[in-house]
Amino acid sequence: MNGPPPSAFPTFGAAKGDQADALTIVGLTVSYRSRGREREVLQDVTLRVKRGETYGLVGESGCGKSTAALAVLRYLPRNGRVKAGRISIGGRDVAALDADALRGMRASAVSMVYQDPGRALNPSLTIARQVSEAFEVTGVSADDAIARTADMLRRVRIASPERVMESYPHQLSGGMQQRVVIAMALACNPELLILDEPTTGLDATVEAEVLDLIVQLRAELGMAVLFISHNLAVIGRMCDRVGVLYAGKLVEEGASADVFAQPRHPYTVGLLRCLPREGRSKETGRLDTIPGSLPLPGSITQGCIFAPRCKLADERCLRDAPPPYRVASAHGDQMARCHYHERAETLPRSTDEAPVPVANGEELPLALSARNLSKTFRVGDEDVRAVHDVSLDLVQGETLGLVGESGSGKTTLAKLLLGLVSPDKGATLELDGARLPERVTRRSGEQVKSLQIVFQNPDSALNRAHSVRRLIARSLSKLAALHGQAKEERLRALTEAVRLPERYLGSRTRQLSGGLKQRVAIARAFAGDPRVVVCDEPTSALDVSVQAAILNLLADLQRERRVSYVFISHDLHVVRYLSDRIAVLYLGRIMEIGRAADVFDGPQHPYTEALLSSVPALDAAHAKRIRLSGELPSAANPPSGCVFHTRCPRKIGDICETETPPCRDAGNDHAIHCHIPVDELRALQRQES
Repeated sequence: MNGPPPSAFPTFGAAKGDQADALTIVGLTVSYRSRGREREVLQDVTLRVKRGETYGLVGESGCGKSTAALAVLRYLPRNGRVKAGRISIGGRDVAALDADALRGMRASAVSMVYQDPGRALNPSLTIARQVSEAFEVTGVSADDAIARTADMLRRVRIASPERVMESYPHQLSGGMQQRVVIAMALACNPELLILDEPTTGLDATVEAEVLDLIVQLRAELGMAVLFISHNLAVIGRMCDRVGVLYAGKLVEEGASADVFAQPRHPYTVGLLRCLPREGRSKETGRLDTIPGSLPLPGSITQGCIFAPRCKLADERCLRDAPPPYRVASAHGDQMARCHYHERAETLPRSTDEAPVPVANGEELPLALSARNLSKTFRVGDEDVRAVHDVSLDLVQGETLGLVGESGSGKTTLAKLLLGLVSPDKGATLELDGARLPERVTRRSGEQVKSLQIVFQNPDSALNRAHSVRRLIARSLSKLAALHGQAKEERLRALTEAVRLPERYLGSRTRQLSGGLKQRVAIARAFAGDPRVVVCDEPTSALDVSVQAAILNLLADLQRERRVSYVFISHDLHVVRYLSDRIAVLYLGRIMEIGRAADVFDGPQHPYTEALLSSVPALDAAHAKRIRLSGELPSAANPPSGCVFHTRCPRKIGDICETETPPCRDAGNDHAIHCHIPVDELRALQRQES
């Protein structure tokens, strides 16, 4: 390791008992130099995070949340600089630190957990080496570092730390990787922990466990937390106070309970209305969206920066930048930069609330049918059955939601439908009533075009060397009827539908944010008029306003063209909004399947019940959180009897361990695979709700 030894670092931070805030940002302005000019991405931001407090920072992609975090760490890219303002941690001015003191701050006072734990871990080093190194940086000997590594992994609720320490990152689940990264971040017992979208890629149960862990560790260690997320429900659950960033400016701030109950800036109102709330579905109406898009950094120099997208804006808003108005709320002062903050909640909606028209009870043909799908992979000396005897039908114009924890087989099932992997013998697939070859290489051009996919990670699906225009136009070129002006009009209609600004058509995907890349991927998937689209976590990387637009787009296309979806997501509110039916998978098996309303309203399989209880929500009185014990069992050696019995909170005895559960009819084509009779499940769940 280069540089001075850890013992040479100066002691950093305020002395115990010092009442300085954990983090103070005053008048922060940050700019990036791009194409020969400086663009301000943060403007005059002021906020404070008290010791022991959790402060949430929310806003759309590109509003400056991550830039604020990087500025705190003095880790801005080379083309970025702090133009004005002051940042202090524990009372120490970060800008005044020399190189050694800055390293000391990063080693002992502040830690950061990034969105993607897989990219934060070195794939060539064991977990033991990576976590112990975080202890060694603080001056601990190598032997002590190994001992502390095991203790810290236990502290972040890893049940078998010795086994995990010998593993490499790729051998761990996403939730396990995130817990390892958190363990590394806590090695220095930091005063301030920065979390940048720490649960975005995690399923509901693992997300809930990670959030519980953060709450517990915050209480034990007394550290402050700066929590960056576009998931407003998570922020509402986790944070004492919240700041709302828009185009680099802090437009609202206050206690989370006050801001979410009575927002005082139209932008905050718009973000909250974009959420697919509990009980909402595509049949009850379109999701509200925020019109327009974020302005280019530095492009608005006069008036309110939100005025071009605000339906309350008038001449005063275009002329005069609003000062920070402060009012007393239930849990403290609330600030909003809006001339009309007292009537922000009267903001007109941007979309109609009329129910989406649905088929009038007509018998619709099957778009896709699968029978006896199984898939076994050979991993080393073991056979791993990722999907086990799954049969399902997808009606024309229907959405089937697939839910379950990571490792439950959702993506493998999607790949079987698409022909990207071959099923085990005995499976059959049909598209529009005709036999569908198992492998995509044996399918006709029309069949390939009829089944498309939108991946969770657009980087793996888009050629970084091509422009956005070319990526979409190549898919349009497969439509024989489109030429010249018609092709250009279709391209613009697609990009407008997914809210991709025209200025990005000439850009390469490497120049785009994650949210913009996903919009390109979605536009490309719909370019060829598909019959069935598999959506594998298509909105997990998107902020709530773009997510609402994408969900509206999917619902509109389905209504207009009778396209069908297989929709995979960890966000169960999103699944509930878009899905007509829902299938719940566990270890490659369908545990429950039925109409979305029936699955959500109950009775439910105990696994479904646990999933739903883990989902954070802003406006729902939650049932008691059901915690599942242990990790998801290995598909190479699944439990006997009911495969869920090792974690089931409602296990009734030996029958669960020895006998495969029957398929019980809950009515209305709602099936539950459980030993507990439907009436008993219903009574138990109502009693405890």
